[in-house]
Amino acid sequence: MVFRFSAACALVLAGLLSMSCGGIVDPSQNQVEPFSGTVNPGSFSARAFSSSKTGEITIKMLTITPASVPYLGVQWVQGDGTSCNGAPLQAQIAGPNSTAISAQIVSGQYCVVVSDVIGLAQPANYTLTVSHP
Repeated sequence: MVFRFSAACALVLAGLLSMSCGGIVDPSQNQVEPFSGTVNPGSFSARAFSSSKTGEITIKMLTITPASVPYLGVQWVQGDGTSCNGAPLQAQIAGPNSTAISAQIVSGQYCVVVSDVIGLAQPANYTLTVSHP
């Protein structure tokens, strides 16, 4: 009986906290931020963003040029508003026109990091979008 009461109290508390933060945002209400940059051989490019609420994040790689570059590494990491040296949350390899990352996100500071994972012979340009609350 005590376990059921404790579990019910925890559920009510979680619901109240969720409502006080504005709740979870429907993905169709997300903002979509475009990012573009250049990844030099053996290097990376990082972009900071922030999420004001809990919801879903989707990072889509749109283009990579030159066409000889089949894919780049994409990481979603915690940020602190000034740097992108936080803990990695998810990492994938993504080619053009593909979803690199799709996950739950809570409010906070984050970065998307695009990196050379194949030993580029020349710089690669990319465009991607980050959809988040």
